[in-house]
Amino acid sequence: MKMNLQEPKTTKRRLFGGDKDHEGKRSKQEDWKHAQKMYGDGAAWVRGVMIGKGSFGCVFITNLKNDKSRYSLYPPVMAVKSAEVSASGSIQKEKEVMDNISGCPYVIKCFGEEITSGESGRMVYNMLLEYGSGGTLADAIKSSNGKGLSELEVRRHARSILRGLSHIHKRGYVHCDLKPQNVLLVANAGKAGGLIAKIGDLGSAKRMKQIKKNILNNYAHCWRGTPMYLSPEVVVNGVQEKPADVWAVGCIVYEMLTGKPLWYSYQDLGVNEMISRIGDGRDLFSVSSSLSAEGRSFLEKCLCRKVMCRLSANMLLKHPFLKGLPDDDIDEVEESDEVFDINTITSSSLFSDDDEFWLSSCSEDEDMNARFHEVRRFPVRL
Repeated sequence: MKMNLQEPKTTKRRLFGGDKDHEGKRSKQEDWKHAQKMYGDGAAWVRGVMIGKGSFGCVFITNLKNDKSRYSLYPPVMAVKSAEVSASGSIQKEKEVMDNISGCPYVIKCFGEEITSGESGRMVYNMLLEYGSGGTLADAIKSSNGKGLSELEVRRHARSILRGLSHIHKRGYVHCDLKPQNVLLVANAGKAGGLIAKIGDLGSAKRMKQIKKNILNNYAHCWRGTPMYLSPEVVVNGVQEKPADVWAVGCIVYEMLTGKPLWYSYQDLGVNEMISRIGDGRDLFSVSSSLSAEGRSFLEKCLCRKVMCRLSANMLLKHPFLKGLPDDDIDEVEESDEVFDINTITSSSLFSDDDEFWLSSCSEDEDMNARFHEVRRFPVRL
């Protein structure tokens, strides 16, 4: 779940109303207290501090009123994403996606939804989510002061992200906005302890079926996500499929290793200029000479500009860079043959594999070896 701590430059709808000048002068503490009154508490939980705010609404920490009540299936602390019912369409769509991909310990859990009544009878839609007590992966990278994380940490987080992404892809979705801000670090309740990286913020996710329908109808040139993490084929052709998520994983791993985004030198450019440079492929990037050969190879397999030669999430999980890591000691992925919608149950046949080479499972060793061989023809210079 992304926690956007900066207000968008353009806001279609003001979240709280009231006098604009007064709102600008209000402190953060006054802001979240005002939001508490506007949004109200749930039947079993009390709304706490506001930890994120954006065009979708606000994100708060919540605590249970009584963790021994019949609502005790909720964890003691949760995050809740809230918006007025009339402006909650994006959150409700995200809730549907999270229902459809539930059952993976490497994706942020959704505990349900609830309508609350705020000040003046205002109706508010709330989505209850797993709370990342360790903050986001972006926070961890920032705390490294530009040095990056240790290679062991990078390998552990990369494995967790790929496990979550593999599950999302198997359920027929493309995330479309993978970046460090959308990866949360959650306390591991298992014996191994520590923090586990989990994918959150699926508000931009797309069904593969819908993507293919848009391509057939020539509606492909419409991408979602953050420009800094878009793959070349997305900015050139406007089509976001599973390989685009893998490119984003490569961007995240690069950022964890170096402490800076892949296209750090582009950050002061306008969006159009940034997209143009990402698409033309003329600029190269480098990593420290201290990075292991396996680490360099892993980045090459993620950041290959030739889409058909980019490895899938499943294949990357078998890469030597991720071998020999200790087990996380958390529940295994709960596979399901059914996909759940908000109001109906839909057959999993909606997400059947197609005949395209990249979209196949590619789990056999011979396919993996062939892809490793092929990718060497289109390397990324590191």
